[in-house]
Amino acid sequence: DIGTERYTFSFTIRDSPTYFINAQSWGREEYIRSLSESFRVGDCVTIENPLIQSKEAEREEKFNPVTPSGYKLLLSENHSVVKTSSCYDTDTRLLSLLHLPVKNPQDYYSLGDIVANGQSLHGRVLNVLAAVMAVSE
Repeated sequence: DIGTERYTFSFTIRDSPTYFINAQSWGREEYIRSLSESFRVGDCVTIENPLIQSKEAEREEKFNPVTPSGYKLLLSENHSVVKTSSCYDTDTRLLSLLHLPVKNPQDYYSLGDIVANGQSLHGRVLNVLAAVMAVSE
């Protein structure tokens, strides 16, 4: 609807060392807030009824992890469901995926590198590997 506020939530899921895909959802604030609070990094999820779309690599991969797939999942407030599950009990192979980065280990800058080389990096888009201590609004 024209003039209605829409919110978005994006995340990346993986089920093997090689294959992972970005998922994105748009909707009302209540839906997006509920979805974003329904699981955490490392949780096992089942996604039901996502729409599969071709991704626009130049536009989307600037702010999302680059994935080996030419597609993305679009979650609809009215049709899609994301459920957390205890799949680690049945498939321990998923546990080994928790600490795998989605980027090549040689394609990151450390915070120390950025501090030391800030002038030469000014204006560039970089990949940073760091630990996140907290996320808030």
